[in-house]
Amino acid sequence: MAEITTIARPYAKAAFDFALEQNAIENWVEMLNFAALVSENETMKPLLSGSLASSQLAELFIGVCGEQINEQAQNLLKVMAENGRLVVLPAVAQLFVEMQHEYAKEVEAFVVSATELTSEQQQEMSASLEKRLARKVKLNCSIDASLIAGVIITAGDLVIDGSVRGKISRLSDTLQS
Repeated sequence: MAEITTIARPYAKAAFDFALEQNAIENWVEMLNFAALVSENETMKPLLSGSLASSQLAELFIGVCGEQINEQAQNLLKVMAENGRLVVLPAVAQLFVEMQHEYAKEVEAFVVSATELTSEQQQEMSASLEKRLARKVKLNCSIDASLIAGVIITAGDLVIDGSVRGKISRLSDTLQS
């Protein structure tokens, strides 16, 4: 996984810098996500690592994408095809979105709770996280009854486990040591 990220990062950075310069970040998100879906297609996958010449592969890939991508995105795909890197397009798209969130000072927080959170609880949690992280927070809430009670919050590298299941697990570890 780290190797794929290492390969994809320069392409994502170049695309992001260009999109930022052109004030077209949202458009590039759509184009890269579409190209990533094409690269993950079962019919396209064998062609990406097959024996096609890079120019033929680029033409084929751009033809499949059609009008969904502009000329600059086509140039990116041509460069990636020449270097045999079209298989990392999903990672490029993911890194691009991460760069977009970083630029906008946004973070996506995943909240798993034992019961459904009220809108008031969500607002309080969002405000608290925004203060702690110094970023705008977008909450994605889900329910997992196995937590017994409480919540688990994941935002980037930050994990806050306030669930009863987590407390029981930590207590068990403490008693065993």
